[in-house]
Amino acid sequence: MPALTDRWTFAGLELPNRVALAPLAGIGNWFVRLQARRYGAGLVVSEMVSSCAVHYRNERTWRELLRIDERERHGGPVAIQLFGSDPEMTRSAAAHVAALGADLIDLNMGCPVPKVCKTGAGAALLDDGDRAVALARAAHEGSGLPVTVKLRSGRRAGDQSGFRLAHRLVDEAGVCAIGFHPRAAVVGHRGAPDYALAAELARTLDAPVILSGALHSAAAAREAFEATGVAGVMLARGALGNPWIFEELLGRRSAPPSNGEVLSELHWVIDRASEHLGEMRAVRYMRRFYPWYLERLELDRPLMRALQADLQQAVSFSEARELLAQGVDGHGARPGRAALAVLN
Repeated sequence: MPALTDRWTFAGLELPNRVALAPLAGIGNWFVRLQARRYGAGLVVSEMVSSCAVHYRNERTWRELLRIDERERHGGPVAIQLFGSDPEMTRSAAAHVAALGADLIDLNMGCPVPKVCKTGAGAALLDDGDRAVALARAAHEGSGLPVTVKLRSGRRAGDQSGFRLAHRLVDEAGVCAIGFHPRAAVVGHRGAPDYALAAELARTLDAPVILSGALHSAAAAREAFEATGVAGVMLARGALGNPWIFEELLGRRSAPPSNGEVLSELHWVIDRASEHLGEMRAVRYMRRFYPWYLERLELDRPLMRALQADLQQAVSFSEARELLAQGVDGHGARPGRAALAVLN
């Protein structure tokens, strides 16, 4: 049985290990991927990008969602994930993604969000195998790149349509790997994943299976990897604010990050967000990131909640950095209003 630290190859792509960053909708931009790469991820996948938006040259999509930073390329392949329901638009979008320099195309066939499914995309494709196969063929034909697919076990509880579709995608469309989240789309992230079904897919599929779902810690990821016999693991929410999980899985660290490490990494993220969006937009964008990092700081809960509240109101990064410094120190000349109430 391989180890997570083992190198592997599929579809001609060399991966330094078997640990990947999953596509994170609305989050997995270039600097989130670069962060995962810095800590050892062997494969990084973009947030899901609309094939329709790429096809019709949506400015924000082209400028922001499809950006690939050269630093991402060091240490393994970069995948762009597309979603949609029209094969011709997928063909067009995949061609553009290939021209940008992506190493492979990933197709989303598991997103449970209603506004995605009602267009026939995402998890709706679990009920439309013929269309799913046509989309995978179009993505490969348009790009000339290897194609992977990320999907759920089924759309409804007890449904195994994703298991069956995975076989069709490999056998009929030449998909080179399957990212498998063994929960029904309808349950979202609730309940226990069906790792037994994942093990059966890994045993019967003529392509690698990369496991996703409930891998919130290095220990959980290792246990699931060993129990299922899959080719690799794909970290999603477990990596939010916790890039150190990649180092843990690769045997490069055993201790949690210190407060100094957490703050240093958060400042790095702030810098990259500003580089990506400009400070005015990035200040608002970072409000979703702060809770993930503050959870890892060794702070009293009341102070942490107060610091969270102050950061959500910060109007500049200079103010946010000052709040962080004062909050972690537990004192300061100008703590935020909420933190001041706790400290006093």
